[in-house]
Amino acid sequence: MPPPLTRPATPAQVAEAVLQLPRLLPRAGGSKPALSTPPTGVAALDLSALTGVLEYTPDEYTFTALAGTPVAEVQALLARHNQYLPFDPPFAARGATLGGALASGLNGPGRWRFGGLRDFILGVQFVSGAGELARAGGRVVKNAAGFDLPKLLVGSLGRLAVLTELTFKVFPAPAAHCSLRFTYPDLAAAVAALLQAATMPMDLDALDLQPPATLWARLAGLPAALPGRAARLQQALGGGTLLEGAEEQAVWDAAREFAWAPAGSALLKVPLTPVRIAAFAAALPGAASSRYSAGGQVCWLAWPAQALPALDELLRAHQLSALLFGGTFTAGQPALHGPQPGTALLQRAQHALDPNARFMRFD
Repeated sequence: MPPPLTRPATPAQVAEAVLQLPRLLPRAGGSKPALSTPPTGVAALDLSALTGVLEYTPDEYTFTALAGTPVAEVQALLARHNQYLPFDPPFAARGATLGGALASGLNGPGRWRFGGLRDFILGVQFVSGAGELARAGGRVVKNAAGFDLPKLLVGSLGRLAVLTELTFKVFPAPAAHCSLRFTYPDLAAAVAALLQAATMPMDLDALDLQPPATLWARLAGLPAALPGRAARLQQALGGGTLLEGAEEQAVWDAAREFAWAPAGSALLKVPLTPVRIAAFAAALPGAASSRYSAGGQVCWLAWPAQALPALDELLRAHQLSALLFGGTFTAGQPALHGPQPGTALLQRAQHALDPNARFMRFD
């Protein structure tokens, strides 16, 4: 009997591998290791050979690529046509892939203006737990009847299906950027400024809050219009330091790659609302670091890796959930922490797509 196929290069081979492996976890670039390192008894299904852009139509603003295609490769292709991925996927510099971006559901700071990954996915090809190769959605931008399965797979962590092919819509790239850095006396003042900026008719490209009290606002558009827009924002929020060029780009590259997180920390995503930032930040221990992105809708948390049980207690006290995706961690640690109100629905979807329990389960 031949050994199990663990590095397939085609969708058909992925389907074959799923049937061969009794328990498996898909992985490719390894940029989010807490989500792609299998525990004991679970095989890693390596999709790093499943690469390549299959179709790209710049005039239609869509492309289709295999799931193991590196995000950086796609970004370079789009840039040649002055287009980009507005959901701003993290870890492109570390080898993040399209399939990993969709399965993790993580977005970068640029998602604030146009929305997250789920707003740009048009269609998927995937392999179910029964080894069936199937499609959902399409390759064009249009309304489609039926259940929107591609969006269900966003953030599914490789536990509902193995992604093999993805179709995204893209946007024209901005002609220029500039950013403003505002420093306030304390976190409460910074949160108030964040709430003000989020409701202004400024069409901000990104809006992040970095404790203890720094607000970052990014503008994008025509070069001639940016100075006036920046001046209006400075007048509304009080002062602010203007950043342009390479210095400005470095700020957002560092945010997207989590360069602010201390070494030895576990990296987690905690969805919350801006009005909850102050209470949550006050409850964090001194060893934890945080950054609040997408207008304060997401907390990126760097937590001491050895103290994850204490994090669960904190999350339950604040009725918040978290996703462990990277940094320092122990293989086999759960990815999901805190209350998980959607688990029952996901378990039903998992039973339908993976009746033989080949994929890791939602607990």
